[in-house]
Amino acid sequence: MGDEEDAAGRTEKVIRIQRVFLNLLDSYSSRNIGKYLSNCVAGASLEEITEEEEEEDETKSGLPEAALAKLKEGTFQIVGTLSSPECPRPDFAIETYSNISREDLLLRLLECDVVVYNITENAHQVEEAMWAISALNEEVVHFDKRKLFILLSTVMTWARSKPLDPDDNEVPFTEEDYRRRKPHPNFMDHINAEKMVLKFGKNAKKIITYVVAAGLQYGAEGGILHTFFKMAWLGDMPALPVFGDGTNVIPAIHVHDLAGVIQNVIDHVPKIHYLVGVDESVQTLEDIVKCISKSTGPGKIQKLPRENASLTKELTQDSLDHLLVNLRMEAAQTGFVENINNILREYKARYMFPILFQPIKICILGPPAVGKSSIAAELAKHYKLHHIKLKDVISEAIAKLEAIVAPKDTTDGEEEEGEEEEEEENVEDAQELLDGIKESMEQNAGRIEDQYVIRFMKEKLKSMPCRNQGYILDGFPKTYDQAKDLFSQEDEEEEEEVRGKVSPYDKLIIPEFVCALDASDEFLKERVINLPETVVAGTHYSQDGFLRVLSNYRDLNTEDETVFNYFDEIEIHPIHMDVGKLEDAQNRLAIKQLIKEIGEPRNYGLTDEEKAEEERKAAEECLAREAAAEAEREHNEAVEMAEKVARWEEWNKRLEEVKREERELLEAQSIPLRNYLMTYVMPTLMQGLNECCKVRPEDPIDFLAEYLFKNNPETQ
Repeated sequence: MGDEEDAAGRTEKVIRIQRVFLNLLDSYSSRNIGKYLSNCVAGASLEEITEEEEEEDETKSGLPEAALAKLKEGTFQIVGTLSSPECPRPDFAIETYSNISREDLLLRLLECDVVVYNITENAHQVEEAMWAISALNEEVVHFDKRKLFILLSTVMTWARSKPLDPDDNEVPFTEEDYRRRKPHPNFMDHINAEKMVLKFGKNAKKIITYVVAAGLQYGAEGGILHTFFKMAWLGDMPALPVFGDGTNVIPAIHVHDLAGVIQNVIDHVPKIHYLVGVDESVQTLEDIVKCISKSTGPGKIQKLPRENASLTKELTQDSLDHLLVNLRMEAAQTGFVENINNILREYKARYMFPILFQPIKICILGPPAVGKSSIAAELAKHYKLHHIKLKDVISEAIAKLEAIVAPKDTTDGEEEEGEEEEEEENVEDAQELLDGIKESMEQNAGRIEDQYVIRFMKEKLKSMPCRNQGYILDGFPKTYDQAKDLFSQEDEEEEEEVRGKVSPYDKLIIPEFVCALDASDEFLKERVINLPETVVAGTHYSQDGFLRVLSNYRDLNTEDETVFNYFDEIEIHPIHMDVGKLEDAQNRLAIKQLIKEIGEPRNYGLTDEEKAEEERKAAEECLAREAAAEAEREHNEAVEMAEKVARWEEWNKRLEEVKREERELLEAQSIPLRNYLMTYVMPTLMQGLNECCKVRPEDPIDFLAEYLFKNNPETQ
């Protein structure tokens, strides 16, 4: 009876736990764990969920916001730190902190019921986690209720552990073996943190500590395996790399399963304080990479030396350590390979934006010489899509069939029996198909029947690169029937055709955008006439050949059932564009308009090399603008100086002219005065001067004045 009361008391206490601290909420692992916990009701894992409740949970998304708010009552309240103030605050967190002092951080930790320190992604957080448990332990006497401290560590602290059975390396480690664990040399700080956390939790009544050693985390929108998903999705490599022999067993766990482990620790407060969070499946590096390659990429793998792993820029040393570990752990979750379809959906749907990795599928149609191929090539370059041309698809398909039926060297003897039988069947099918194609070409003057063309084109559109990035279909299909056969579903029923309904189309390969280019016959003829001889040679752009092809196109597109009618019927309305009216020989305006209609590219963005090239071009353009601005400034200064010099010269010229005119005016005005002086003043003055010279008075000035006054002619 006492045990039952104790269990009931424990449950009651656990359910009251609500506020959870998580460090680095902007990191992949903490962000997904925090988001998961923010949608979990505290104590919910203690209750057994019935089938009816599961069905009820599935309908929650259709409830109004007010009802959803009520359902969210009692969920964990997530608070935590961010790596920098510039990081956006997660919408599931009620509080976030960045660049705060240790004193302030400790106050935030004391406000929380649960403290989760995640050291799986950032080794710099190990020291902070050790400080946090030490600081909380010093404040334990002031706790008004019990707190949980969970250190989320990594199984790399087990990486160099000796096998339990020297004669059987396949015996897995269990959680009870944690005292025998030996860490990878790069994870010594992690195991020291684990030991410290467990030490502070011994016999503590007010603080309980746990260590959860997580395997390689995957799922949602990131993780170490995201690098391989990206390689596969981009399709730049013929095979995904496997470093080493690939037989090393990698303990892994879905990030949501790891969040569920933490939820159970919070709710149940187990007696075991060291837990391991890994999948139950025993999966090697080769198994994982091969699974990614088959589901997303080329379907092949290539084994490379371990040393080559460091050449992959996107893989850090921490990531490489996780990928190259060889460790068997016992657990209870299904694995990566079994859940690849769900993981792939998460990867495509949740990485950054839901629409980011949706393929762009474009079909460009129009008469000959309208510019389909040149426009398709530019669009393929802009959107990083696969440019699909009918001639190339047929050549590629025939070459592939010939490679299959060609005799192979089987001296290796390493292939399994089942694979050999499957290969023999493929050879027989390929040989039969190749014979049918050759017979068709002989009967149709070198042309291949539509059934083979449709088959090859459909296989191309369903190939992994086209499913990942998308495609630009250049000039095909040409007719209504070709379009219906190409895009129809494999299980199409004849009854729908009889009733006149539109047959169901294959959403996997149907184009999203149909570009209907057109121009007048006169414009097209003029364009072909002006083509260089080197371009015309070997094509149907000769005078008779072009007119025949153009006439055939016009005949096909005057009937009721045109290829454009097919797309209209399935509600994919073509983008009609008259190239002739744009008057642009290079089709730049047409490309610009189509890009505006189609929208932004949907991919990872620029690679490092492309970013460097863009930065280089931007720097060159900036320097060119600065040089142009400097040249314009110097030109303006030179013009201004020349104008200033011209104005100065003009001003000086005018000033000299004014001075001359003033002199002439003064001279003209002075003539009467000079005549008066010469007639009336100068004779008396000269006499006075002579008299002054004779007398030589003491004051000549006074004498001369007196003389002029006495002898003034006017007074006499």
